[in-house]
Formats: sequence, C-alpha cells, structure tokens
Amino acid sequence: MELEQLKDQWAAAEDQDGVRLSWNVIPSSRLEASRLVVPPGVLYTPLKERAENTLVQYEPVTCKAPCRAVLNPHCQVDARAKLWICPFCLQRNQLPPHYKDIGPNAWPLELTLGYSTMEYKLARPAPAPPIFLFVVDTCQEDDSLQALRDSLIMSLSLIPQHALVGLVTYGTMTQVHELGYTECAKSYVFRGTKDYSAKQVQEMLGLLPSSLRPQAPMHPGQAPQQRMGPGSRFLLPVSQCEFQLTSALENLQKDPWPVANDKRPLRCTGVALSVAVGLLETSFQNAGGRIMLFSGGPATEGPGIVVGPELREAMRSHHDIDKDNIKYYKKAIKFYENLAKRTAHNGHIIDLFAGCLDQVGLLEMKSLANLTGGHMILTDSFTSSMFRQSFVKIFDKDADDNLLMGFNANFEVLTTKELKVTGLIGHATSLNKKSASVGETEIGVGNTCAWKICGVDPSTSVATYFEVAAQAGPQHQQAPQKALIQFLTYYQHSSGQFHLKVTTIARDLSGPTGDASIAHSFDQEAAAVLMARVAVFKAEVDDGPDVLRWVDRMLIRLCSRFADYRKDDATSFRLEKNFTLYPQFMFHLRRSQFLQVFNNSPDETAFYRHCLLREDTGNSLIMIQPTLDSYTFDEPAKPVLLDSTSIQPTTILLLDTFFHILIFHGETVAEWRKAGYQDQEGYENFKQLLEAPKEDARDLIADRFPLPRFIVCDAGGSQARFLLSKLNPSTTHTTGAWGAVPQNAQTIFTDDVSLQTFMEHLMKYATRWNISP
Repeated sequence: MELEQLKDQWAAAEDQDGVRLSWNVIPSSRLEASRLVVPPGVLYTPLKERAENTLVQYEPVTCKAPCRAVLNPHCQVDARAKLWICPFCLQRNQLPPHYKDIGPNAWPLELTLGYSTMEYKLARPAPAPPIFLFVVDTCQEDDSLQALRDSLIMSLSLIPQHALVGLVTYGTMTQVHELGYTECAKSYVFRGTKDYSAKQVQEMLGLLPSSLRPQAPMHPGQAPQQRMGPGSRFLLPVSQCEFQLTSALENLQKDPWPVANDKRPLRCTGVALSVAVGLLETSFQNAGGRIMLFSGGPATEGPGIVVGPELREAMRSHHDIDKDNIKYYKKAIKFYENLAKRTAHNGHIIDLFAGCLDQVGLLEMKSLANLTGGHMILTDSFTSSMFRQSFVKIFDKDADDNLLMGFNANFEVLTTKELKVTGLIGHATSLNKKSASVGETEIGVGNTCAWKICGVDPSTSVATYFEVAAQAGPQHQQAPQKALIQFLTYYQHSSGQFHLKVTTIARDLSGPTGDASIAHSFDQEAAAVLMARVAVFKAEVDDGPDVLRWVDRMLIRLCSRFADYRKDDATSFRLEKNFTLYPQFMFHLRRSQFLQVFNNSPDETAFYRHCLLREDTGNSLIMIQPTLDSYTFDEPAKPVLLDSTSIQPTTILLLDTFFHILIFHGETVAEWRKAGYQDQEGYENFKQLLEAPKEDARDLIADRFPLPRFIVCDAGGSQARFLLSKLNPSTTHTTGAWGAVPQNAQTIFTDDVSLQTFMEHLMKYATRWNISP
C-alpha cells in the first residue's frame, strides 16, 4: 500500500477514535519487538470531538469482574443463545434482557464496526456541580490587578449558573472570603508564614466533618444546595452569589503591606494553595472542581517559598539548579508535590496562571498542574491579550451549552494477551491497579493499568506505551491475528452526569513475513511525538547531555535496523519513505527548548514541557519542528524548508512554533514597507502581500490554546532571533560565502551542526552499527 493511502488510513483512525500508533502492525514475538527500537505506543485523545455523535443514553454491557471490558465490535456474539465472548479474558457473558431482539439485521451500535468509539451517558449523577475556586495574588501593580479583576468578573458570565464559585486572595496573609455572609464583606485570615496542616485549615474554617460538628438547626425553606456541607458558606452557585463575589472582586486592593525599594513583596502562595486544597477536600472530595491560581510573582514567605524577599537574592537559574547551589528549591518541590498528590487524590484540578515579567516559580509548582491535568499559562502580565483570550478559551462550550471540560476522570487500558501496557506519559497519576494487562518494564508512569486524570478536555492527549508479551511468533494461519486495546475513560461531564468513553482498537499481528509489514506500518509522526515525550520525561530526572545521547543512540539504532545499506558504506544508506522525516524530527527535537535549556528560564522550560505532554500529534509536531511558509509576489503562499536558505530579501516568512507566531519581512520588503509603498497608488499588490501572512496568522491563532505570542519583525531586528534560533543553520559564519550556498542567504552565527552534517554523521554511525539480522 502506498504511503499516501496509509496516511489517509491513520488520519481516519485519528478522526474516528482519536488514536495514532507508532507501529500499526504489532510484532508477534518479543524478539521481533526488541528490534523495533521505538516501542509500540498510542497517542490517545479521550474527549476528541468527532464528526458524528456517538453518545448513547443507556448503560454499557460489561464483562464479569475482574475484567470489566465493555462490549465492542470485536466481540464474538451468539445472537441465538444471547451470549458474547470477551476478547480480552475469553469469558462467556449473558447479554442483558433488552438485547433480546438483536440479530444480523438489528445489531446495537456498540457491535457495529464503524462505532469503535462509544460514549455512554450513565445514570449516576455527579455529587456536586462543577466548582471554580479563584486564588488571587494581590501583590501586583494596580493595572495588572485591575485587568485580572475584569477578567474574573467577566468569567462569571461564562461559568454555568449552577456551578459553585469561591474566592481566596493572598499577599502577606491569605484571606478566604465567606460569600454566604451577605450583611457585609467577611473573610477568614491565615498567617502567611505558618505551615497549616489540612486539619488546622478545616478547623479554622469550621469545616469539620458533620459527625464531629454540633448539629445546626435546619431553617425552613433553606435551599438544598446550602445544606450540602460546611463548605457551602465559601462556595456558592453563581446564581446565588454573583453580587457578593463581584463586589469582593471589585473591592480588591493591592496588598497594603509596605514594600521597601530593595525588597520583593511578601507573598504566601504556598499557604493560599494549601488553604484552597483544604477547603475543597473536606466538603467536595471526588467532586469535579478547579482551583485557579493567578500569581503575579514568586512566593517569598511561608511554605513553598521560591526566593527570599531581598531583591539582591536572584531567582534561581538552570545553572544554579545544575550546580545544586540553590536554597529553597528541593523543599519547595517537595511541598508542592505533596499538595499535588493530595489534590489529585481528591479528584480536583489546579490551574496555574503566571502574569509576571520575572519568574514566579512555575518550575517548583509544575507538579500541581502536571499531576492534576490543569492548565499552565505563562504571560508577562494579566493585562496582556495572551492571558485574557487564553483564560476565556478555557470556558468554551459545546452545542448544548455545556463546558468543554471533563472532571475527575479515571482512565484505564485493557489489552489482549499479546500486549502488555508498560506505562503512560501525560498529565495523570497512577491508581496502582494491577491486572493481566500490566507489563514488566516501565515507561513513564507504569506498573498499573489505570490512572487518574483530574482535568480532561478535547485537546488532552495521553501517550500509552506497550510491550509484546508472546515469546514466539504466531502459527501459520489463514486470517491475520489481531491484538486489541480498549481505552476506558470514566469522567464527570460538566452537565452533571458521569460519562464513560470507550475506544476499542484492533491492529494486525505480524505474520510469517514479519519485518516488511511492520516497517510498512511505521507512523513516523506519531513515533516522533511518542519518543519526544519519553525524552522530556527523562529530562526531568537525568542530565541534559545524557538525554541527548539517548536520543542519538535510539535514532542510530532505528536507522541501522530499517535502512538499506552496505556495511561501512555511508553513501549506500537509503531510508523508506515512511522513515525519511524521522531523523529530521529528532534533529529539531535535540535543538528544541524541550531539551536545550540555554536561553530559557526554568519557568519557561516547565511551561514548554507541560504543553508538549498534553497536545495531540499535529500540535506536538509543530512544537518539535515548526512550520515555515513563504510569501512572494509571483506565487501563492507555500511551505518552505525550516532552513536559513529560506530567508530571502524579497520574501515574507510566517513561522509557527505553536508558542510563537512570527511574521518576518526580508530586507528589501522591510525597506519598501518603511518607505510606505503599500499606501501609494499602483502598489496594491504589495499591500496584499503584506496582508496575506497576517490573515493566515489570525486563522492559526483563532483555535490555539494557550494563545501564542504574535511577533512582527524585520531582517536584522532583535525579534528576528525567534526565527533564527529555529532554522537549520546550513549557512553559518563557518561555511563561508562561496560554494553552493546562495550569496543572499542569511548567515546564522552558531556552533550547532546543520541538518546535512547531522545526517552525514547518522549515516556513518548507522552503517557501522550493524544490528540487522
């Protein structure tokens, strides 16, 4: 089958089921699998929006415990005896009575081949409406605090009226606002320097469990919503407390504590988060909720402190962390990790919004978002459109006016006996569930077949990795044998019901021909993203150079295994079509901000890695290898090589790195624009040329989350560095101006090797490393 047809098949599988696999034929033996280098893996987007609605209003038919697999198109069904055989555990199960009329002409949807993904709306209602608890930093400049106030007040119109909202503000102290008290503004104050235990927070807020609390008399006519627990004084439906909350937000003042010129404001971020987590975990355990932290600077006092209040004490850099020359780092990491684990255990989400020119400590706090499936957004200020539009996008709704977000999800993977799951890399925590599907090795978060994903939305993608369990290959047979994987996502829908999303995928096992069919099934784009996630996961614990060596070693082994060549003859090296781009992806991954921390702050590195671990194949590839389009007078816009030779004086370039969208004017175009030719009669085509990339940039920005930074720059300008740092440096100060390189190509001052040199070394090592059978 041609590569284009295969690509269409993979794209169709992604549209229908939200899956992309590194190998679309599974090796039938362990030995065969060990030679693949890239492990079998699946990128799965559980809540991917599909063209056709697969939501049904009845309960799923499940296999007996402990298997609990859901009825799917790959089950054997005996319509006459009303039995079905589970392909995962081979148990026979009775179909329920309401399936009595099924037969060849009346199959239910879940047994129809086109419905490999089904979503069941379960009868079980959620224990409470969605919860939104704002945690707001008041140690900010007035304009930034004003902009943040406006955004929060505006969000009250986007949050469903029945959803619960609450407000915690912090500076030198932490205040929990009691919205249920209408006579006047009332709040509970916590000292910013004290490390409060969960029990202390709950005692101070009067949140003791009902068994330990004296019974308050029930007032006639009291709404059930207000009766549901002690936390309802602080968390009320929007419809009931909109006035009080709006007033509290409008009256927010900058923290009154005086700040000397040589000091940072005292900011107790750790206490504020600890109080917010304590507030939700007492009254709303296992109910969907978001704690949204808006931080305007680093924590400078109390638990979770990132930097001291003295301005002469600089924020930690990557260099300080490498040298282990850092005062608060390890203690802060431990504090926030413990908080993140508690939050994930309760099923709640923590979103981190940073609005500050300096760092706020996202590196230390990253586990809060990474373990709970929360968002992380890094901006210069809350006044920026990047923050405002990204914040609004969180509250996007579907056609039925429900928020496009799921809460408190349990994610489980089942496999047939040929495969075992080795782990997951994404924003999830392990549920430590053991089953026959769990493998011996571990990639990412392993030794389990179930994970907790507290926050999930239509763009949340998780990477699951597998190993082949069978020792020997299959016997010769007529029909190819298939390996099955079932993904079960059980989550709280924002409408208030629990849903179960079930995706069952089947892939052929390699037959006697083995190698050829496996190599043909390689999806280099999915494989690049799956390996990038492993590299980023390793980079969190290993040294940078070790991770780069691992990336190189894996690439050399893959090319040595699947390329055609004569041993020790680099000129004979040839790769199949569906492998040719993979080395290029790895070249750009090595140079990317995910693995190279130079020129990025630790907070930026944490933010970039967070985004890579949640996006699907298409968006992740843009992050790894940005796209570059060229605009000229004579022809329509076209993609060009991400190479320094693409910079020409009379062209405009549009670069999309996912985080930045940059329009770059070549030298001559920039001079014409400065001369104002576009405003003169007879130069309409030049005006159109300047407008075309802006229109395309608007389309790219429209559905991107978080909103990318938009940059317009000219050749030779300081902002052009964003483009130059991403280009393959095929023309550097060392290549000279002569030879094959065009004289007008941009010179890039770097010691990095070019893609051509990288490929030459790769061919040399791959042909020498002969691991072919």
